[in-house]
Amino acid sequence: MKVQNVMSRSQYIKLILILGSLTALGPFSIDMYLPGFAGIAKDLNTTVANVSLTLSSYFIGISAGQLLYGPLLDRFGRKKPLFIGMLVYILASLGCVFVTDIDTFIGLRFIQAIGSCGATVASVSMVRDLFPVKDIPKVFSMLMLVVGLSPMLAPTIGGYITEDFGWHTVFFILMCMGILILIAALLGLPNTFVPDTTISLKPKPIVTGFISILKVPQFYTYAFAGAVAFSGLFTYVAASPIIFMDIYKVDAKTYGWIFAFMSLSFISASQLNSLLLRKFRSE
Repeated sequence: MKVQNVMSRSQYIKLILILGSLTALGPFSIDMYLPGFAGIAKDLNTTVANVSLTLSSYFIGISAGQLLYGPLLDRFGRKKPLFIGMLVYILASLGCVFVTDIDTFIGLRFIQAIGSCGATVASVSMVRDLFPVKDIPKVFSMLMLVVGLSPMLAPTIGGYITEDFGWHTVFFILMCMGILILIAALLGLPNTFVPDTTISLKPKPIVTGFISILKVPQFYTYAFAGAVAFSGLFTYVAASPIIFMDIYKVDAKTYGWIFAFMSLSFISASQLNSLLLRKFRSE
């Protein structure tokens, strides 16, 4: 059962910032270590192509995690699964600080993604809990502004950290970010959803629920549009370290600035969406 209350402007801004931070954790985890690909390959005695598999394992973790957290967030409320997911993320990030071989690194990135996905799914669920339906597209556009800053800031910050302190430090900082965001979420977010104890966590009813969604024609429109957009984005994210740093031989700091410049289109498009929603329905 959802719980919605009338909120003040300060509460509104606080919620947007916390929910935006939860949503931005995933993109930061993807983008911040990209400038360190060459250094990671050297330290772990492998190739940059093998290091890019850590991105693939992260993306697989994101996909699997979304299927996992949906039923858990409905069954146990929003905060408990969020807390567990963030704890998994923090511990996996700590493991990445001390990793010594590429196979362990790939596995830890998968676990890190499973953890961070709890923050992403919980933030989307809380938007639906806290805001009226007509305001949800606008709220998501505002969240995208916060999220859109991460591809600009993360590689640039990551480039300087990698050059000055090494790539291990990037994951230590991600761990600290996870701790701070977890504290902010636990203290600043209300209990927006009363746990529904009637929801079963057995495989059959969960699969049946997903099948019911697959029967809705509009689902395919949204899924295809999202898939095309994100596949382009993730292809660029995965290939750009090899193209810029291996082929064009740019250093970590320069790569961070190139990536940040490319991210301007992401922010511009999300804000264009916000403007278009004033004249058109979200559909």
